[in-house]
Amino acid sequence: MSKMIGLTGGIGAGKTMVAKLFASIGVPVFNADDTAKELMQTSPAIKSQLIKQFGEKVYENGILQKAYLSSIVFSDPHQLALLNAIVHPITIQAAWDWAKQQTAPYVIKEAALLFESNAAEGLDFVIGVTAPKPLRIQRIMQRDACSKEEAESRMRYQINDTIKMRLCDKVIVNDEIQLIMPQVLAIHEFILSSKF
Repeated sequence: MSKMIGLTGGIGAGKTMVAKLFASIGVPVFNADDTAKELMQTSPAIKSQLIKQFGEKVYENGILQKAYLSSIVFSDPHQLALLNAIVHPITIQAAWDWAKQQTAPYVIKEAALLFESNAAEGLDFVIGVTAPKPLRIQRIMQRDACSKEEAESRMRYQINDTIKMRLCDKVIVNDEIQLIMPQVLAIHEFILSSKF
């Protein structure tokens, strides 16, 4: 099996852009957040548990009502933890199943909540993506068309960025000053030449 490399960062840090750069040099990338969203729509096990936990309104005509679910989980840390307990184990297993089918020297598993969900367990290496907090807030507001308060609220549900980056083996700085591609290529070469 390919080496499994984690890629994480706080909301708005730019990990998806970094993942696309790894993909552009031929590294297979598994996006845990996208897969989780897809599984919430397609997995019978997840659907039944979400309905049981959050009520029938969570799906309308078989379609996940994201705004309804977000209004519940982002106003109550306990409800968010319950949602994560339902979705994360199935998503984590999907990543391992996917990785077993890959033939590249290593694969990237991109996940916002890599440490928070215990998805870092068993990974060979973890790359963090960081950016200054004001820049992250600006990116979230632009991407999600939300207020500064909403952006900061979403940030509070993740591990503090300084702590998260300390847990990573290598860190990419995405501050719109340093170039990203040279950082990606340096880590790529490091992983290919490492014996971990």
